[in-house]
Amino acid sequence: MEQTIGIIMNGVTGRMGTNQHLIRSICAIREQGGVALSDGTHIVPDPILVGRNEAKLAALAEANDVQRYSTDLDRALATENTPIYFDATLTELRHIGVTKAIDAGKAVYCEKPTGTTLEAALALYRHARKAGVKHGVVQDKLWLPGIVKLRRLIDSGFFGRILSVHGEFGYWVFDGFDRPTQRPSWNYRKQDGGGMMIDMFCHWRYVLDNLFGSVQKVYALGATLVPRRVDENGNEYECTADDAAFGTFELEGGVICQFNSSWAVRVRRDDLLTIQVDGTEGSAVAGLTECRVQRGEDTPLAVWNPDEPNQHDFHDDWEPVDRDLPLDNAFKTQWEFFIRHVMEDAPFRWDLLEGAKGVQLAELGLESWRTGCRVDVPPLT
Repeated sequence: MEQTIGIIMNGVTGRMGTNQHLIRSICAIREQGGVALSDGTHIVPDPILVGRNEAKLAALAEANDVQRYSTDLDRALATENTPIYFDATLTELRHIGVTKAIDAGKAVYCEKPTGTTLEAALALYRHARKAGVKHGVVQDKLWLPGIVKLRRLIDSGFFGRILSVHGEFGYWVFDGFDRPTQRPSWNYRKQDGGGMMIDMFCHWRYVLDNLFGSVQKVYALGATLVPRRVDENGNEYECTADDAAFGTFELEGGVICQFNSSWAVRVRRDDLLTIQVDGTEGSAVAGLTECRVQRGEDTPLAVWNPDEPNQHDFHDDWEPVDRDLPLDNAFKTQWEFFIRHVMEDAPFRWDLLEGAKGVQLAELGLESWRTGCRVDVPPLT
């Protein structure tokens, strides 16, 4: 049996909203025949696209066989049989849409950050909890194939005692002067909610908490490495937000983590995101899709000799794991979890409080950058 439900999708004309949430998640779920519930019912999403630009909405709807779109959020929220509201708008606007959806009794699912300050993020959580609506936050990296494979290694005890974690993330974003930029200009304006630390520390919080242990302390440094860029309309503007962030995190249990994030780095690594985990019994490097390991018994004897060219290819000492493991799109996987959560109360722990934890870490990272001090990360309950 099929059951169709409306999903109000606000702010999906942007790159991430279009590609990952609309096309590769909701439309893909629709094409596969819906999300199967425990009683055999298949929930088929029927999206309503909401945004500020009617021409963009119309083009996006036509391209993806979506029948409904609107520039009027209030009207969309009043539509019958629309139990879920999704928000991928600018961070500065998220509070408005999510609050309206909560007041309309909708289950809310939104992108992160859930606010530009911890208090704003907590306010959304408290409002949703008081209203009694279900709520969730996108924490997509937990379902990336490379991270899923890494989690399997952790659960199997492959590493022995985990010693440290090192993450490298980012790529070169063109400034727009000689080549068109590939990211929206608001990302580089603090006044519009942009900034690397507020963006990526929210990701690193849930990755660290869920894989390696809760974050206890942070020491961070940010930078605006590219001071001027050209926006989507060809206008030059000053970059007021950090485009690089470097963080050291101390976790419960003593694991030390370092994450470098930058929009001004040229990639010479296996993937745009790599996470290396070193343990007493072995190590692994996970990317977006692949994961490679080096067992303790296979670790080569490294000899420091700056007087001769290195003859050893250290990349050859790592072997891929679980290459044939069938894994779906990370965003789609979490969407399916949330739909089941709404429709049959299936467990879903990635809620607005978890989203607030990410904002908390970003806020404390900014404090560390400002003061030059290592900062405690208190429990958020």
